[in-house]
Amino acid sequence: MSLLIVENVSHDFGGRHILEDVSFRLEKGEHIGLVGANGEGKSTFLNIVTDQLMPDAGKIEWANKITIGYLDQHSTLTRGKTVKEVLSEAFNYLHDLNARMLDLYEQMGDTEPTQMDKLLAEVGDIQDTLEHADYYALDAKIEEFANGLGLASVGLQRDVADLSGGQRSKVLLTKLLLQNPNILVLDEPTNYLDEEHIAWLTKFLQNYENAFILVSHDITFLNSVVNVIYHIENCELTRYSGDYNKFQELYSIYKNQQNAAYERQQQEVEQLEDFIARNKARISTTGRAKSRQKKLDKMELIEKPKEKPKATFVFREARTPSRFIVQAKDLVIGYDTPLTRPVSFNIERGQKIAIKGVNGLGKTTLLKTILGLIPPLSGSITLGDYLEPGYFEQEESSKNENTALEDVWQEYPGLTNYQVRQALAMCGLTSEHITSKVFVLSGGEAAKVRLCKLTLKDINWLVMDEPTNHLDVDAKEELKRALKAFKGSVLLVSHEPEFYQDWITQVLNVEDWTTKTI
Repeated sequence: MSLLIVENVSHDFGGRHILEDVSFRLEKGEHIGLVGANGEGKSTFLNIVTDQLMPDAGKIEWANKITIGYLDQHSTLTRGKTVKEVLSEAFNYLHDLNARMLDLYEQMGDTEPTQMDKLLAEVGDIQDTLEHADYYALDAKIEEFANGLGLASVGLQRDVADLSGGQRSKVLLTKLLLQNPNILVLDEPTNYLDEEHIAWLTKFLQNYENAFILVSHDITFLNSVVNVIYHIENCELTRYSGDYNKFQELYSIYKNQQNAAYERQQQEVEQLEDFIARNKARISTTGRAKSRQKKLDKMELIEKPKEKPKATFVFREARTPSRFIVQAKDLVIGYDTPLTRPVSFNIERGQKIAIKGVNGLGKTTLLKTILGLIPPLSGSITLGDYLEPGYFEQEESSKNENTALEDVWQEYPGLTNYQVRQALAMCGLTSEHITSKVFVLSGGEAAKVRLCKLTLKDINWLVMDEPTNHLDVDAKEELKRALKAFKGSVLLVSHEPEFYQDWITQVLNVEDWTTKTI
């Protein structure tokens, strides 16, 4: 049974072709992974099928009487509500039924005997629905899901306005899973999840009886939960049965066949053109030359396979700093209240350190405190001499109206237009990306712009807060290579152990420092 049918959809955005005559089908029980490089149109496709965006052409048809739950990269929360109140909204339809049942009980006091049976029948139906949905155990269910995705450490009574961007994303994801829609549509749900919470989500999706469409660049996660891959590339959408590893195997065969067919045809075209050039002027062979020309004219030329731009990150190294990069003594971090007990530690030149720990314990706060962007609550931070730090923030701090070109040029006004374009192209951005405003770029493309700015700076200490969020598989591998090759020091926050575990020299776990109960 087809739950979703997409036929011949095309869409342009900002002067760029995103989708061209694509078709798609979601069958009952299918767990689909939607994959592709940054900027190929994955989020655009999800926005189109969930009616957030109208396509330029084509048809989208959902089956009748199904519910769709959509978590995108830019979902928001209403201020003034606690985490638990937001999660409870997942069951608003049940709360409404319960309120209706209580209202019916009140009506029974003044009801004619002839109407009583009707009211009792409706109350019975509502009661059955509530009991089937475990309405009287909702608090326990909310706590189960909140614990699974790490909201217990955040605090269910906290106002959502006080949460970080990653914590808000967790709240939205938890609420969506509690709603238990017929179709889940998830855009990079693991971006703000820690290892144990990704494991919980993995198990949840493995056991999910309904269908879902998932965008993710986490290969391990994809391989664990999907059984169908749709690959988007060069405005086209192609279906592959199996997990991500099977897709890579089949895609590699397809690309080799495509390249081989193109090369064979090019050789044939070259031979025909050579024969025509040598024989068209000679009376004895002009007939054969014309015959070859007709064959050439009728030939349907294979387009040369397009190679997607690949990122190359090279961090420029500044002069050697002093032995100690950071010396922390009795450091307590936080804003209004302490997030850690007093801790002391040193970071030495050349060390590459990963900071791990569940969300909400202060990993980003620690980075900002070390860099002097926010003051410590107590204790001291001493930075070494001759430090040239480069800081990669997890997200843009505000809506960036600059084009990618303008954004880099403003920071490095001494560069020429050509040099800025060349630097952006090195980071895997096309001329279309370069002239687009940063806020309309995909999350991965915007991250590449920020990485580009870092590659133009002389650095001896890289401080990076979740740099792999939104980056596609190839860009992540290239960033990993560049960080391994970088001879300076690295301080990294990441929820992906497979990204850092084979090149990092030390792991600091903020769970060992926290004042919170985990």
